[in-house]
Amino acid sequence: MKTWMITGCSSGLGRSLAYAVLRKGYQAVVTARNTDTLADFEKEFPQTALILPLDVTDPAAVSQAVEAAERFGSIDVLVNNAGYGYRAAVEEGEKEDTDRLFATNFWGPVSLMKAVLPGMRRMRSGAIVNISSIAALGTSPGSGYYAASKCALEGLSEGLLREISPLGIKVMVVEPGAFRTDFAGRSLTQSETCIRDYEMTAGKRRIGKDMTHGTQPGDPDKGASLIMEAVEAEHTPFRLLLGSDAVRFADEVLEERRKEYNDWRRFSKQSDFKSCYEISGIYHF
Repeated sequence: MKTWMITGCSSGLGRSLAYAVLRKGYQAVVTARNTDTLADFEKEFPQTALILPLDVTDPAAVSQAVEAAERFGSIDVLVNNAGYGYRAAVEEGEKEDTDRLFATNFWGPVSLMKAVLPGMRRMRSGAIVNISSIAALGTSPGSGYYAASKCALEGLSEGLLREISPLGIKVMVVEPGAFRTDFAGRSLTQSETCIRDYEMTAGKRRIGKDMTHGTQPGDPDKGASLIMEAVEAEHTPFRLLLGSDAVRFADEVLEERRKEYNDWRRFSKQSDFKSCYEISGIYHF
């Protein structure tokens, strides 16, 4: 029986995914900072759900949670879902806020990946799913720091994929669009600093002006089912877009990037010591 470990299960996509996994008959390590929100899992799935408190920013807590999960034998799938949003113009961002953001959205997932990888390497199987965002594809004003945390997670994930796929371990990054969760509600924070010159850019997206909460098109239950299906597919994608809005946005971003690359292609090639046609080999960075 497969065992999934999922962070951030108090609400939203994490909660829906935990339910989907358990209803399929799998075992699940269901975590959140406040386990009071998880009592229903223990009541409905007493044999297959393990409820654990977990603050992903605490390395000791991460190690303890992974050790406790050994009650089920092994962790087959890790889902790094815990995270939150932060709104601020780049100049408005406060160090304490941004350090906490990266501790949760980036370093927390890193700690968990490093904690479960020894077991997955021994089994020569497993999957790591990192919940990212379409903000990693294209960043809106006011979301620079949040997008940077997700870009960092995606970059690390791609390097990890190339390191562990030969060992039989999958890596998938999920890029959701707008889902009807608490992301734009209680999970959204912002800088206390507010600079008037950004009123027409980042200022338009400050919390008091964001009316999207409760109107997002994405259904968390459907999203959870698709994540499960993709993880269990023979050829799991590295990047999985979720939501029709995510697909439209990705198409627009890719088209815009391709146009810019092509417009500057001849110019870009002029930086080589020799013509690019004289150089053989491919360089990886």
